Amino acid sequence: MSETITKPDENNVWRLETNNASQNWPRSPYPGAPNKYFMVSADGHVQEPKDLWQKRMPEQYWHRLPGVQVDKQGDKFQKTEGFRPLRIRNIKMEGEDALRNASGRSPESRISDLALDGVDAEVLFPNLGLTIWATPDSKFSQMMCRAWNEWAWEEFSAYNDKLAPMACIATGDVEGAIAEITRCAELGFKGLSLPCKPVWGAPNHEDLNYNLPEFDDLWACVQDVDLPMTFHVSTGRDPRTSRGNGGAVINYAVHSLAPTMEPIANLCASGVLDRYPKLQFGAIEAGIGWVAWTLQALDEAYKKHHMFARPKLKFLPSEYFKQNGFSSFQEDKVGLDLAREYGLVDNFIWANDFPHHEGTWPHSAQAIERTMDGLNDEERAKILGLNSARIFGFEVPAKYHP
Repeated sequence: MSETITKPDENNVWRLETNNASQNWPRSPYPGAPNKYFMVSADGHVQEPKDLWQKRMPEQYWHRLPGVQVDKQGDKFQKTEGFRPLRIRNIKMEGEDALRNASGRSPESRISDLALDGVDAEVLFPNLGLTIWATPDSKFSQMMCRAWNEWAWEEFSAYNDKLAPMACIATGDVEGAIAEITRCAELGFKGLSLPCKPVWGAPNHEDLNYNLPEFDDLWACVQDVDLPMTFHVSTGRDPRTSRGNGGAVINYAVHSLAPTMEPIANLCASGVLDRYPKLQFGAIEAGIGWVAWTLQALDEAYKKHHMFARPKLKFLPSEYFKQNGFSSFQEDKVGLDLAREYGLVDNFIWANDFPHHEGTWPHSAQAIERTMDGLNDEERAKILGLNSARIFGFEVPAKYHP
């Protein structure tokens, strides 16, 4: 595998582009370097067995589970309650793209694969399971979340010091969510994965959302168990909204990444953090370039629309994020260039998104060189691993201590 990694195919050779910046850094992002940074990927995706939910849920629900349908013409479509039907194209993965698709199939191989990228620990999210929130039926979603959590804990609990799955929670079912959070905290999960919207689908002012007091019991539970909350992209509504020309690009940037701002704004602007000041929360895989602008916009709205703003807050919205929030990215030089100026170094966390193609595995060192030369050594160390260690409770091995 290492030979394949060092000699990528023509479609991935660009991943080797670098300015060799780390030659002038006190520490290195390269695997095997004696002075390597402690690196935590704050966003990785498991490779679930396809029959995970059928094995763990009653047969009466099988017809509702996400899966594949075949029409009369023999065309295959992805079937999910909350998504529009999506035709499955038979795209053959080759070279390094095929390697990514086949990687991380077991905890042991995952640790080896990550080591080849310089990663010491990883925060884990669903892969196939990202569709468990894609239904307007929150209780059904909660059942799928619990099944995923049971599998993830069985698979990774022995490796929780290096591979930490987030417990998936369907927040539209508040009572069930509190019960599942409590159960997973007692098991030893290091964090929670909540959907970007508690009620799946397009925005509707009549739906419950995280700014409303109906969620206070949930926030009290989360604060009590002292686990960080994460909001992963594409978990609030169908991101495949645009069709036709440019749809793949439009959907990724506008309908997948951008809606992840919503839960962050809900928490920072609504007074939730005045009532529950110990909550930790963050956006996952949405990048960081938007954070400075969003916080500025929230502050501006609070100041200029003071006559409309309710409730009155103890701090500006931006201060709540700086005290309690975080956001992960793969490659986001724009956001990194703003980190120091806007006081966000402690809030940004790096990830390689293994094994997804949007990520940087297995050439993260080059990506880090391309994007992090503007930071100093302490700032790089925080963003590459120390911030995630603090948030998710990873122990930093003694060899990385100064």
